Amino acid sequence: MPNFFQEKLLLYKIRANRDSDAFGRIYDTYVKRIFRFVYFKVRSQEEAQDITSETFLKLWQYLSGGKRVDHLGALIYQIARNSVIDHNRRAGRSESLSSDESMLQIPDIAGLSNIHRSAEISQVLTAVKLLKDEYREIITMRYIDGIEPSEIAALLGKKPGHVRVLLHRALETVRALLASNDSGRT
Repeated sequence: MPNFFQEKLLLYKIRANRDSDAFGRIYDTYVKRIFRFVYFKVRSQEEAQDITSETFLKLWQYLSGGKRVDHLGALIYQIARNSVIDHNRRAGRSESLSSDESMLQIPDIAGLSNIHRSAEISQVLTAVKLLKDEYREIITMRYIDGIEPSEIAALLGKKPGHVRVLLHRALETVRALLASNDSGRT
């Protein structure tokens, strides 16, 4: 991932010269994270791929238009979030997750297993699916994308303390859902 100064240089090259190589470096840095972020919000891998492509097309248009960017990561996630909302409006549905089977194909999903050691991944995914969108988004960013809470705060435009509280509440909700699921089986 480019550091702050490298990122600013890439942004300058795109604004000044419409440098596609500079945009390619940004794309390579963020595409997997954005795909996973979108994938958790739509019904299929194909929809996630389309929305991810749309996100980067909108980003190119925004950046090549010479507009100011304070935090690139936050901008990309905001474009992705808005693209998912637009996609769901066009499809006439509210935000939803992919089926549990297809979600198991996401790389790095094992990070979620730390939430509850004895839980099966499918149980954790089911619990995550039941979370409100804000909690699901933070869980995804932290445990699947591996983003630090301070960076999540910048990406979402929230204070770091608020993100830590939301993350704690989300984890507690997942734990409670898993515990209620375990007690329902005995």
